[in-house]
Amino acid sequence: MSEATTSFAGSMRRWLIIGGVVVAIVLLLSWLWPSAAETPPQQAGGRPAFGAFGGPTPVRVAPVERGEFEVYVKALGTVTPLNTVNVRSRVAGELVEIHFEEGQRVKAGDLLAVIDPRAYEVALQQAEGTLQQNRALLQNAQLDLDRYRGLFADDSIAKQTLDTQQALVNQYKGTLAANQAAVNEAKLNLQFTKIRAPIDGRVGLRQLDQGNLVGANEATPLVVITQTQPTAITFTLPENELAPVISRFRRGEELSVQAWDRGERTLFGEGVLESLDNLIDTTTGTLKMKARFDNEAELLIPNQFVNVRLRVETLPDAVLIPSAALQFGSRGNYAYVVGEDSKVELRVLEVGPSNGDRTVVVNGLNPGERIVMEGTDRLRDGSEVEVVDRQKLADEAAANPEADTQSTKERPAR
Repeated sequence: MSEATTSFAGSMRRWLIIGGVVVAIVLLLSWLWPSAAETPPQQAGGRPAFGAFGGPTPVRVAPVERGEFEVYVKALGTVTPLNTVNVRSRVAGELVEIHFEEGQRVKAGDLLAVIDPRAYEVALQQAEGTLQQNRALLQNAQLDLDRYRGLFADDSIAKQTLDTQQALVNQYKGTLAANQAAVNEAKLNLQFTKIRAPIDGRVGLRQLDQGNLVGANEATPLVVITQTQPTAITFTLPENELAPVISRFRRGEELSVQAWDRGERTLFGEGVLESLDNLIDTTTGTLKMKARFDNEAELLIPNQFVNVRLRVETLPDAVLIPSAALQFGSRGNYAYVVGEDSKVELRVLEVGPSNGDRTVVVNGLNPGERIVMEGTDRLRDGSEVEVVDRQKLADEAAANPEADTQSTKERPAR
């Protein structure tokens, strides 16, 4: 075979390879290029769905409103009872009666338990007997003293005899006073055999059972009583948030405090700020505060952790927007305002406090304007938009299910 023939064959092979590659690219592009059936899905009523390309961008809007806005500061608090009492016996003996149920509400003075009183009844009888005996001795000594005074007046006895009898009378009076104190002590110990509630509150779980021998003031209490109505919540605020709180508290204003669960879904109750600590904790830079709650429903349990909202002030005439409409970029906070021509304007905003759902706008918006809540990721200043009402779309889709099915049909397989 000649060189010319070999060269021609190699050239043909190269052209065939190049042609095959070009054909493969054309086939791949034709497979990836969307057909008429694969155009972006349409929503009911002929409007393009979210994410469709071309035409106005569908958005959801919300009006700018004017209204009252309550400014809160948030903190983590702990429910702290105003009073907690460990109920212990003040006398020793056998626990013979228990008069409460675990978890029961009690009032001050209610009978909780009884210690065997017999030994203390006997002790009282002994003290009273000794008192009566010494009272008789005192009476006899007093009669002798009266006689000696008459005899001394007649100069029948010596002055020393009269003085000795006077000292004996005084001695019996002192003994009688000691005997009376012993009687009072025995009566007091007898009263202590009946253990009564010292405060109003709710009892906890019983620590001692009937039949146990109880020591006076032993370490293990019979039960713990906690005052739950009213109760208190202690919390701390950082020092950079203290100025408006302290200024209003010092003026005597009543600052409302709310207690919420950890998820901030359930409101446990509302109270008022009652007191402030007198120094800032240097390790945390916070000031401790205490709020008082009536706790009528007893949803606040001692040592419970709660989310606290302290109302600092109320803005009576604030410009309000949904917090979801607020955006943040290189120029700061901004929002898209929908004009009458269905075009959006990027508006830089000066914002104030927020409660999570709504935000106060200090400058940049006027009540009645419409701002974009959803669809902001595809917007630019001056973009044309179409306002979409979700409820209206749902109603139209329910009225025309065939159109909805056609609009959401999947791309056919090739």
